Amino acid sequence: PISKLNICWIGDTNNVLNSLIATSVKLKFNLNIGCPKNYRPPKFVMDWVKKNNKKINFFDDPKKAVKNADVVFSDKVVSLNDKINKLKKNKDFKNYRINSSLMKKTNKSSTIFLHCLPRGNEVSEDVFLGKQSKVWQQALNRVHVQKSILLYCFGKLR
Repeated sequence: PISKLNICWIGDTNNVLNSLIATSVKLKFNLNIGCPKNYRPPKFVMDWVKKNNKKINFFDDPKKAVKNADVVFSDKVVSLNDKINKLKKNKDFKNYRINSSLMKKTNKSSTIFLHCLPRGNEVSEDVFLGKQSKVWQQALNRVHVQKSILLYCFGKLR
């Protein structure tokens, strides 16, 4: 059951992380978030997390965040339309790159890696294309979910 999983997010705060936070509260799974302090969710989100869930933890150290993770999840650190200093942001996330060394810190050979796509430099090629990676299966599942949402919106869902 998902409530028994340890899910870890490594990276910037974005729409995907916000959805994971809300889902963790609803489905009661452990969520460890590894990111620099100045890239954490805004205060109102942090206050909401404290009020609603004790299973969400924030870490400045990605090695601590991934410990015992069943799933390591990430997204691009610098998104296409980010209006920020990209060199500074990449420097700030330099120690948060997901590579085979970090994946070993999960202490589980069964840990899987997920990514929203497209990939940037936040994950090494050996992890992204490796045996633990489920990014292509994740993308295929997302296509079916999106098709179902469209069918529902058009009143065509059985």
